[in-house]
Amino acid sequence: MIVCRLTNVSFTYILFEERLRCTMVSSDDLRGHTAIHVLKGAVVQVLGKSAKWSANAYSQGTHGGLAVQFDRKPTSEEIENIEELANQKIREDAVVETHIMARSEAEAKWGEDIYDLFPLPNELTIVKIFHLPGWNVNTCGKEHTVTTGELGGMKIGKWRYRANKQLLEISFDVIGINESD
Repeated sequence: MIVCRLTNVSFTYILFEERLRCTMVSSDDLRGHTAIHVLKGAVVQVLGKSAKWSANAYSQGTHGGLAVQFDRKPTSEEIENIEELANQKIREDAVVETHIMARSEAEAKWGEDIYDLFPLPNELTIVKIFHLPGWNVNTCGKEHTVTTGELGGMKIGKWRYRANKQLLEISFDVIGINESD
């Protein structure tokens, strides 16, 4: 796979069955999706390993959301700390690693941390891994930014804790790169 990034647009060229296929992905989509992983890492750093199970995640352009299973309502201070840690990781401009490997090899290396609450099909033997060392590791088939610094910044919007489902839901916006942010 060859990835060529231009201003505001990323082209991904995939050689498949001897045909060249081109997919356009806007940089806002890459930023928004990568931000989910950065946010999840911050959530686990602040709230602990009991918050590592994602129940849902979405992004559309620079807006997105994450829902993690958690056993209590976090404090406002904890939410502020999550946002601050996420922005520290973004300012760090950490390199985003992507690994395509045998599922068994990924499980041996990172264990259950590569999974979320939504299971992968058993017949899937090769997985794509998103990895920010010491921060977040997940199976993820989507494209990502090359570094966390490409995000610019993150602002947590609304959040709520749903006690009956034991879910913490956080919405966010990626900010600071484009003049429209």
